[in-house]
Amino acid sequence: MYPVKEELKTVLQSLPAGVRLVAISKYHPAEYIMAAYEEGQRVFGESHEQEIRQKHEALPKDIEWHFIGHLQTNKVKYIVPYISMIEAVDSLKLLREIQKQAEKAGRVVKVLLELHIAEEATKYGLTPDDCRQLLADGEWREMKNVRICGLMMMASNTDNEAQIAAEFQQAAALFDELKAQYFADDDAFCERSWGMSDDYQIAVKNRSTMVRIGTMIFGPRVY
Repeated sequence: MYPVKEELKTVLQSLPAGVRLVAISKYHPAEYIMAAYEEGQRVFGESHEQEIRQKHEALPKDIEWHFIGHLQTNKVKYIVPYISMIEAVDSLKLLREIQKQAEKAGRVVKVLLELHIAEEATKYGLTPDDCRQLLADGEWREMKNVRICGLMMMASNTDNEAQIAAEFQQAAALFDELKAQYFADDDAFCERSWGMSDDYQIAVKNRSTMVRIGTMIFGPRVY
């Protein structure tokens, strides 16, 4: 078995207080997740509805599952009964569907709004102005089964560390703006989910509260 335990310890020891690890376990078998679980890791990230459902059924029920990929509205109903957080809300349409299905399930689902700051056109997410507009419109205030807990983003895929840092700083500044304008009295709005295996140390320096790390812990993906 891939030495998950040692790699996990290395990552956890590198994280300062106040930064949580979301171990990205997509395409990795349940036994890898169990190896990390036995070391105390409880938050895992998946991006495919069928895979996460199978793992949820097979693995301990105190695991917090985060959905981290692009989520299609027709898949929401399958994950809402057990998902802990949906990290990549990139449209009002998706937010409405999460509210609808969470209400049916009698749950409150935590979500992050996904920002598109990176230069690649292939990445999903709301532009900063789209994000401002979604909140300004106010429909989210009536969604009693959705809790907006912060922002999520991915930096550009580049070796330019200054550019990566600048993108994280832009996201952090927007978080502060939105916190002050809409969530000043809401302690739940506290998460800044940015940083992955290649750039998480830059992210931590730029106020990330959650890093999403897979390859460093689990090795190459098992398809």
